[in-house]
Amino acid sequence: MPLRYYQEDSVAALFDYWREEAGNPLIDLATGTGKSMVMATVIQQLVEGWPDMRIMVVTHVAELIEQNFLELIGIWPFAPAGIFSAGLNRRDARSQIIFAGIQTVWDKADLICDVAANERVARKPIDIVLVDECHLIPKNSNTMYGKFFAALRELNPDLKIVGLTATPFRLDSGRLDEGDDRMFDRVVYTYGIADGVRDGYLAPLSSKHTAIELSTKGVGRQGGDYKQSALQAAVDKLDVTRSAVDEIVAKGADKRSWLCFCSGVEHAEHVRDEIRSRGVSCEMISGETPKEERRRIIEDFKAYRIRALTNNSVLTTGFNHKGVDLLAFLRPTLSASLYLQMAGRGTRVLYAPGMSLDTPEERRAAIAAGPKPSCLVLDFAGLVDKHGPVDMVQPKEPGSGDGEAPIKICPLESEDKHGRVGCGEKVHASARTCPCCSYEFDIDDSPKIAAHAADVPIMTTVEPEPRTVSSRTFRFHEGKGDKPPSVKVTYMVGMTAINEWVCPQHTGFAKSKADRYWLAHGGQRPFPKTPIEWLERQDELAETAEIMVKPRDRYWDVVSHVVGERVERVQAPANDNRSYAERWELDDDIQF
Repeated sequence: MPLRYYQEDSVAALFDYWREEAGNPLIDLATGTGKSMVMATVIQQLVEGWPDMRIMVVTHVAELIEQNFLELIGIWPFAPAGIFSAGLNRRDARSQIIFAGIQTVWDKADLICDVAANERVARKPIDIVLVDECHLIPKNSNTMYGKFFAALRELNPDLKIVGLTATPFRLDSGRLDEGDDRMFDRVVYTYGIADGVRDGYLAPLSSKHTAIELSTKGVGRQGGDYKQSALQAAVDKLDVTRSAVDEIVAKGADKRSWLCFCSGVEHAEHVRDEIRSRGVSCEMISGETPKEERRRIIEDFKAYRIRALTNNSVLTTGFNHKGVDLLAFLRPTLSASLYLQMAGRGTRVLYAPGMSLDTPEERRAAIAAGPKPSCLVLDFAGLVDKHGPVDMVQPKEPGSGDGEAPIKICPLESEDKHGRVGCGEKVHASARTCPCCSYEFDIDDSPKIAAHAADVPIMTTVEPEPRTVSSRTFRFHEGKGDKPPSVKVTYMVGMTAINEWVCPQHTGFAKSKADRYWLAHGGQRPFPKTPIEWLERQDELAETAEIMVKPRDRYWDVVSHVVGERVERVQAPANDNRSYAERWELDDDIQF
């Protein structure tokens, strides 16, 4: 199967990064968009380009280890690959490419690298480690991951670590590519949930108002999240569980696969029992479920022999079932990463058979006509309210406030000018039409509601809009305080100026974004490292013919570009001895 365009771009971005820097990059791909295929492609290209290179893929779940191994064998049947995982009963320490479970290999670096009596012998140390679900790497270096990486680096100081995740921040919301103790140097590519839904590779999420709100009042915190035992005690109330299950059964009447995230093992059991008492087939999985029983339950769930499945902290990663069309959040969490991982369980697509899938429009139509046009999210835990829509989540800095998203509800009792009656869907306040029923809002009179638990839309619904660009200018922008300077890009759209900032002198995702802008517009390598260099080399860039924009407060965010032709520009007079910083307007209206 050929790579999708964003998979090709992510692989290219990784190698582009290594051409510029010898660091540890991070790839951010939404759940369900094919990280395994990206890893397989990267591994094949590395080994074919450097035949003696040794590579490891490390993660924490046996299902992911097997899935990643099979993906590589699928595109490269005779790959020199093996598995090192106690859970899979394999210990292929001598393989050139090893797919491993961290619980099995964390203290086996010497064995894998064939070190005897502190001397290296025939087998080569590991050169590159790819970490799947790398957001689960603890901050503390004195852990399995930390000890394993330290042991590998002792054997090979040039070891490179590549992270892959759908959530590039830790449990405590700190980004993986920021801070003095960061594991990764830069996010080199991002493809989010909104991108996947737009392209027709992911199913949209839909959220309805819930009457029940789980309370976390008095629950303490530990390790960046709620204390587990106190959380379960606060949430696991019989009357609350019964009322929540009543809503799940009523609103899930036309749904085939319900997945419920609960706040503890006992809570998951109680939710299971209440669902069963309504005549709905349901099973429960926890970390204590025997392996064979767990396999049987998951197989029955995927085959639709079981309609509902409750769990406690075991189906957030490594679990894939395309048919999941209802998610029930019954587990409050302070972790934006955990929230996104749970939401991602519902975004896998089921296309209607026999329909063309060649274009984004055709794929979206095939989703809408299929057995799962969207996945319903019932957010009893108030996660959307706390963290925001899944396509807009940003990790909060410690001590920052909890902003509330402006929203409205598609009215159930009124008609729009076309005679359509609303459906009760929660949507962003700036939406002009309801994504569920096409109800057209009266923008001036749209009924706003206060944001509280379960009253914020699970996804923003404002589609990017195209704008034709008549001209584009680059200007030097001085950074605020100790922030590096950037380049302010101004696009003239008719008589309106729309601004965007690119940051070649920054680090992390901002630098990667600037490099991709440069490359997409035809710029040559090496990439500019400062705004001054960008301005001096701007003649390398083609024009921007069109931009796609989305509203944000009183401004527009530029989300993508259509590149036009390269044109010759008028050079500055030869006798102009001013520096570029002096020649260009200095702007200070954005906090970079």
